[in-house]
Amino acid sequence: IVSCTRFRYSLVMEEEQHEVVIVGAGIAGLATAVALKIVGLQTLVLERSPELRATGAAIGLSSNAWRALEVLGVAHKLLPSCPTVPKAVVTDLPTGSIQAVPFTRSQRGDTATRIVHRKDLLETLAEELKPGTIRFSSKITSIDQDASSSVTAVHLDDGSVVKAKVLIGCDGVHSVVARWLGLSEPVHSGRSAVRGLAVFPEGHGLKNGAAQYVIDDKRAGFAPLNSNDLYWFITHPSTAREKEIERDPELILAEVTEKLAIDFPPEFQMVVRHVDLATLSWAPLVFRLPWDVLLGRIHKGCVTVAGDAMHPMTPDLAQGGCTALE
Repeated sequence: IVSCTRFRYSLVMEEEQHEVVIVGAGIAGLATAVALKIVGLQTLVLERSPELRATGAAIGLSSNAWRALEVLGVAHKLLPSCPTVPKAVVTDLPTGSIQAVPFTRSQRGDTATRIVHRKDLLETLAEELKPGTIRFSSKITSIDQDASSSVTAVHLDDGSVVKAKVLIGCDGVHSVVARWLGLSEPVHSGRSAVRGLAVFPEGHGLKNGAAQYVIDDKRAGFAPLNSNDLYWFITHPSTAREKEIERDPELILAEVTEKLAIDFPPEFQMVVRHVDLATLSWAPLVFRLPWDVLLGRIHKGCVTVAGDAMHPMTPDLAQGGCTALE
């Protein structure tokens, strides 16, 4: 009886088929699933991690992102906990010049940019989906397409096969789907970024608004999420050591406090020292050349890509997550 049950289970797994399969439960993948649900299409979202990936601490969302969230029906759930960022005060440390950069306002008069916890954004989008829509711990090993039909087979590391009439790769910078389509590999910018969330249980006392500091080839800054939490970042030339420290929060913190942030103002260094180690990340900044996106194959039959899988970009325009939502 047990053997027969296992055989039937294996057979069902091999024959599993869905109308739409999305690879990746990040910002782009979840937004795509919610959008398709709105127009009446149910999806299966395959996520390689065992749970929602909440790394990155926080994200700035401009007016175009909020318009997308309104269409997805979730903006009203996020707005109460997302402070506006009226301006950024940018200080050029070598010259001492200070420039206040106001953020543009939308036609409706609302401030364009707000800071949101990445975890809150992902959870809010995921809550819009039916239970079971996201299948965690699903790592893709290969993809193949039947030339005689429009069905695409996704092979997983547990031996199962998921067949899809439509396959959308939202699996990030190192997208398996983008690689299968033949898109060029992302280009390393020569820079990396450290990001984290500073927590002040008694309150940080800093005014609402973003501060940035520029010195030589490094840029650092922070912005309040609320009265207790601050999102901060530092971008810098990539180093030979980053491979050995990028997965160790304590080594990352030591590298920032002892080297990368030493020339920045005490205020920024104080913010860094209050980091929640669980939110700390170090990642190279990569992008896909614009002409590779324009001229490359971004779809083949009913297979395509979205978000970072299509257009990974550096944070200089602060539009990566915003464009993914659109």
